[in-house]
Amino acid sequence: MAYSISKILLVPIFKLWIGDVKGLENIPIGRPFILAPNHASYMEHMLISSIIVPKLGKKLYFIAKKEHFEGISQKSWHRVWTRYVGYIPIDRSKGGEKALKKAVSYLERGEVIVVYPEGTRTLTGKIQEGKTGVARLALWAKVPVVPLGIRGTFEILPKGKIIPKLRKAAFKFGKPMYFGKYYNKPVTKSMLRAITNSIMKEIAKLSGQKYNFE
Repeated sequence: MAYSISKILLVPIFKLWIGDVKGLENIPIGRPFILAPNHASYMEHMLISSIIVPKLGKKLYFIAKKEHFEGISQKSWHRVWTRYVGYIPIDRSKGGEKALKKAVSYLERGEVIVVYPEGTRTLTGKIQEGKTGVARLALWAKVPVVPLGIRGTFEILPKGKIIPKLRKAAFKFGKPMYFGKYYNKPVTKSMLRAITNSIMKEIAKLSGQKYNFE
């Protein structure tokens, strides 16, 4: 029942907010990868899923803060929507390593993980500094990262708002980024930062922004 509601009713509703979509040909088919979007709105979870899941024919797994699963309303909502997508709760106060290791196990069995490198929604609409968790995940799992630039979701539902405005968001998927040259090297902070910055610069370019954190 819950799966039917999410597939038949919710997905067509969420498509009301989806405008221009480019670069879908860059999505790897039949293999695991990490999808890395910029993060401006809670709506992005549902909009990304409504675009990608029908193309892949399989669930996505989002790394999301554990607070999204603690309230009654959040639990009820996720109980419906997780029939269509999955979530890996992350405790940001403890660094998130447990969640990343769980995400690696999902990637090893062929799943697709979505992680917002900024770690939280922007309060201004502008891209924030990326955290190195996405780099660690890419190196541990040895899978490519697909950068995704999103425009318009901040205007639809910024942090602190409850009712979304009926506007269109644009999505642009970049080419997969491979980091094989780092696999056999000791992992250092500078390496993780370099990988993270390269991913964030692609996300910024795809979303029509400039990444000012180097």
